[in-house]
Amino acid sequence: MTMPIYPNMPDRPGAAETRPPAAKASGISSDFQTFLRMLTAQMQNQNPLEPIAASDFAVQLATFSGVEQQVRTNDLLVHLTDRLGLSELANWVGRDALTPAPKFLDGTPLKLVPPRIEGAERAELVLRDLSGAEVARYGVDLTAPEIMFEPPHQSMGGPKTGYYSIEMDGFREGAKIGTKPVLAYSRILEARSDAGQVMLVVEGGHVVDSAAVVGLRE
Repeated sequence: MTMPIYPNMPDRPGAAETRPPAAKASGISSDFQTFLRMLTAQMQNQNPLEPIAASDFAVQLATFSGVEQQVRTNDLLVHLTDRLGLSELANWVGRDALTPAPKFLDGTPLKLVPPRIEGAERAELVLRDLSGAEVARYGVDLTAPEIMFEPPHQSMGGPKTGYYSIEMDGFREGAKIGTKPVLAYSRILEARSDAGQVMLVVEGGHVVDSAAVVGLRE
């Protein structure tokens, strides 16, 4: 159970944007036609008294064929990697992730996982709206591995319904010695690949780096 200390004010949800995938093309066909034209010109302009050996032409054809096959193989590998990447992204969607993303408060009890602040003698939960303004503080049990957060109803001075980021301040001998984000589960609605990083869109449209996820559940 939480103990209210002093409430304040409101909320505002955020949003996320999407970005289009990049396109790519291969120039193998045009390169092959160029090679054939060069080979034909080489044959037409060779010295008739010292013709190029047929084996030399065979070596050139074999070399180009090897390069062509390598390029095709690389293209197939890139395509396969893209497909595997999409499969990995799909594995995130629909699961609940334990993250510091803003949480929706509507008076329903919310299970929180508090951080550990070394040396703290007491702790307070701090609610902030999406502009970063402090809205309320609540005293909590510093030793609890989980907190069932039950803020008072809005009619009783509690926060308005909406999304809030939740932090914990740790105190020792009356002085604040640290602040850390509080974790809670949020449903993953979308997963994106961004410059090699997997970014997750959770409830409320909030975007979280997958590296910040410390727990998953179905």
